[in-house]
Amino acid sequence: MRILRLLALLLLTLPAVAQQGGMWIPSLLKGMNEKEMKSLGMKMSASDIYDVNNSSLKDAVPHFDGGCTSEVISPKGLLLTNHHCGYDAIQSHSTVEHDYLADGFWAMSMEEELPNPGMEVTFIVKIEDITNQVLEGVSLLKSEEEKQKKIQENISKLTNSLPKESWQENMIRTFYEGNQYMRFVTETFKDIRLVGAPPSSIGKFGSDTDNWVWPRHTGDFSLFRIYAGKDNRPAEYSKDNVPYTPKHYFPISLGGVKEDDFTLVFGYPGRTQEYLPAVAVEQIVNVLNPAKIEVRDAALKVADSYMRKDKQIKIQYASKYASIANYWKKWIGETQGLKQTNAVAVKRAFEKDFLARAAKAGKTAEYGNLFNDFARLYSEIEPYQLSRDYFIEVALRNTELLTVGYRLYQLEQVYNARGEQSFNDRRNNTVASLEGTYKDFSKVVDEKIFEQLIELYATKSPKQFLPDVLKNKDYKALTQEIYSQSKLTSYNGVKELLQGDAKQVMEKLNNDKGYSLVKAMATAFIENVNPKYEEFNLEIAALQRTYMKGILELSPKDARIFPDANSTLRVTYGKVKGYEPRDAVYYEPVTYLDGVIEKYVPGDYEFDVPQKLIELYNKKDYGQYGENGKMPVCFIGTNHTTGGNSGSPAIDAKGNLIGLNFDRVWEGTMSDIYYDPLICRNIMVDIRYVLFVVDKYAGAKRLIEEMKLVDVKKK
Repeated sequence: MRILRLLALLLLTLPAVAQQGGMWIPSLLKGMNEKEMKSLGMKMSASDIYDVNNSSLKDAVPHFDGGCTSEVISPKGLLLTNHHCGYDAIQSHSTVEHDYLADGFWAMSMEEELPNPGMEVTFIVKIEDITNQVLEGVSLLKSEEEKQKKIQENISKLTNSLPKESWQENMIRTFYEGNQYMRFVTETFKDIRLVGAPPSSIGKFGSDTDNWVWPRHTGDFSLFRIYAGKDNRPAEYSKDNVPYTPKHYFPISLGGVKEDDFTLVFGYPGRTQEYLPAVAVEQIVNVLNPAKIEVRDAALKVADSYMRKDKQIKIQYASKYASIANYWKKWIGETQGLKQTNAVAVKRAFEKDFLARAAKAGKTAEYGNLFNDFARLYSEIEPYQLSRDYFIEVALRNTELLTVGYRLYQLEQVYNARGEQSFNDRRNNTVASLEGTYKDFSKVVDEKIFEQLIELYATKSPKQFLPDVLKNKDYKALTQEIYSQSKLTSYNGVKELLQGDAKQVMEKLNNDKGYSLVKAMATAFIENVNPKYEEFNLEIAALQRTYMKGILELSPKDARIFPDANSTLRVTYGKVKGYEPRDAVYYEPVTYLDGVIEKYVPGDYEFDVPQKLIELYNKKDYGQYGENGKMPVCFIGTNHTTGGNSGSPAIDAKGNLIGLNFDRVWEGTMSDIYYDPLICRNIMVDIRYVLFVVDKYAGAKRLIEEMKLVDVKKK
């Protein structure tokens, strides 16, 4: 019975429920989406959300530093995003003496705002469909390789030739698995300064224990400011730059939220796979996720054991630990959610219905073998995909000696392919960039992580692809040998390896124990794994494109078929809503400061609470931000979000800011693959908690005075 109900949702035949999901292109909201949003309570028009000729909500929502979302909240370019999105910047300005992660940071004047070299934010100016131009000449080609090459040639030509202003860029992205292409005209600002951040005991309260969990009590926000040239256009950092004057900024609502209020979340969701076939989801649940979870679990346990004992290591590894833990926990919740909702069975039922519709439409010849082909290809790719995941997780993401070694391996490949001049250019850049890596490197921590992960790699990844150097070894002895002899364990050691002419460097590298191991692993991967993986993946992508074409072609005209996320600007709408994750358990949609105090553990790195916050709580000194004697902290809604939506503005029915998105509930993390409106919830910081911390806790009233506060009280 549950499978039938979920199938009904997947087939999009229950409009009242199906409205609670989807990641929609903002330039295409007129029509069905606008009607749906208004049925949910929205008071705006589609043009208020996206407009090319007039200011609209999109003009206040830049992509933050390539990975998060942010929102402009003042006429002086004040920018709000998540604490975890600004974490690297906060960490980079921190020292043991001035630990902004532990103590917070507040610029009490513009002169105190801190520049962040390399940080940038990107606004979307215009979106338009250019599918016909991108696909011109493609249908005449036979092989998938030729088609993809032609598409890339067309994209490159259009990127350079389509009209834009001199300070703007063209960005072209594919939608619906290659069935549609859109152009985004963008403006990127490169002078972004840190304005304010609460201490981690507020901005990261609950840390990894509460990550992906509801109820949540995290003040996950930080403040930056966009600076521009005197012409208000993008400019590199200069002390002469001025605060950016935005086309639009969000008024901020003091009215709060209640159950069933309309919510709109604007942002840059990173990647979803909503239209995967059942066989692919089954592989993720049973094979791929468990392997990645095991690797990260081992790395996290080691790092945590050292971070709890050493403050310097805690600072060095804070950002890295959070990054590793984020998807480790997400994959655990995703796997549980996919099992709980019977997603594989639901997708199989959908596929059966798809084939019936194809037969009815006389399209069996085109679509009838899709799922047999999927089954064959996913079976063939599995050992290559698994080996690839192990290589990425062990060598490229979680063991820093191996990660550095791989960069040096790439340097050797540059020398072999392009000669000494290219090698010298790449070497200089590598040496410069590795200084920051080793600033946050601990040999003792990395050695223990290496010992754990190299054994997993050698014993759990497909053995037919392992280099001989890792077969049947004493991995503890191997670890001791490498970390006692390799020069990759220090920045000075790496610089020594890279001194001399290219031939001298190559000789030194290949005599280094650590580098030799990385080279053996990388060579095995590049020669034996990646070519076949790419071959099978190309076939799967072509099949997925055909499947997506079939879904678009055979679905009812009123079906709600949204494109997968691809880090482009999207809108998702829904309601403030509690949920029932399991029998006899119901979660309310709003949390309060009371919950912070209930979780308080003095001195604990996850659940400590600043004394001043406790004092404000005891006095109930919430100013204009409290509600009925309580201080709201977070709330949840049915908005369909994913990674990249961190920092996204949560907007009310009239276009006012009511919060900012930062997470999802654990039971619903499978929404990247299968969205179930009954349990999928996004988690948002209540904007009143942000204002309360800025005003009452930090005393940064100058920032409050910049904003436009509106009092939209709820009935």
